[in-house]
Amino acid sequence: MTKESCVIVGAGGISNAWFPPLKAEKVEIRGVVDLDVGRARDQCEKYEIEAEVSDDEAAFLRKMQPDFVVDLTVPEAHCKVVCTALRAGCHVIGEKPMANSMAEARRMVRASEQTGKMYMVSQSRRWIARHEALNKMVTGRKVGELTALNCDFFMGCHFGGFRDEMDSPLILDMSIHHFDLARYVSGVDPVAVYAHEFNPRGSWYAGDVSASCIFEMTDGVVFTYRGSWCAEGLPTSWQGNWRITGDRGTILYEQDQRPVTQVTAGKTGFNRKLKDLRPAKEGMKHEGMRGSLREMLAFLRTGKMPQTECHDNIKSLAMVFGAMESSRKGRRVVLRP
Repeated sequence: MTKESCVIVGAGGISNAWFPPLKAEKVEIRGVVDLDVGRARDQCEKYEIEAEVSDDEAAFLRKMQPDFVVDLTVPEAHCKVVCTALRAGCHVIGEKPMANSMAEARRMVRASEQTGKMYMVSQSRRWIARHEALNKMVTGRKVGELTALNCDFFMGCHFGGFRDEMDSPLILDMSIHHFDLARYVSGVDPVAVYAHEFNPRGSWYAGDVSASCIFEMTDGVVFTYRGSWCAEGLPTSWQGNWRITGDRGTILYEQDQRPVTQVTAGKTGFNRKLKDLRPAKEGMKHEGMRGSLREMLAFLRTGKMPQTECHDNIKSLAMVFGAMESSRKGRRVVLRP
């Protein structure tokens, strides 16, 4: 069987998370594009890959004609890089967030439609075995009809660098993971949001690094989110701590531990009798970037559409920019992907 081929665009730090799964899946890496060709060459040498390097994406893709492009550039460059690749006849898998604005994201979706090429975003939290099991519990109605999701994310993160100067570092750079995870776990989509961002006393950030959000979702579900990158002590996990409520019971998923589930077992009494349910079996073999890469490869081989294809992922991005707009306008915002 002929190996699938790719060109990587962007040889920065995140590429270290992509070279190993690409090699493990035996993808032919035909080349690496980066504004710093020396950095691209260094990454090829580091991972013992014989590939050409370039700083000109369009010309390089015409020459190499890969099956797909892996976009590992900074968010500001995603729109240009992805649209160039799609118009060059390549499918694309790219890092989150999808784009630097909703206008850019819509432009990317249109480019995918116009070229007939698929663009997917790698939302790495979807490819975690525990999250897949959680999705099965919720969408399988193990706690009855879903009514609400709540996610808390609190850490004291001293990054230094660009995040310290961003206007909305938490929502823009991190919360996309939690927002997309809420959609994945629940199977419902965002309708509207009311959000409040703020910068707490003692913060080492210039922008609003804490937030509280209330999302109205389809099927009448409510998703509430509280988060901060400026909260010292008793941190949550990077996945956040979750309480998921249905009309028959509740799931707690905290500190990356196996979810705990209780459902009603009685029909009378002030507090109904409860029983514990076993969590769903965790069967995912390949997690993180390798999991998302395998969905891209499955698409190339079978035509099966990846779960984070751009028409879907733009809904998660709308939650990010909708929350920021709501906070700045001080009112509820209807979300229109």
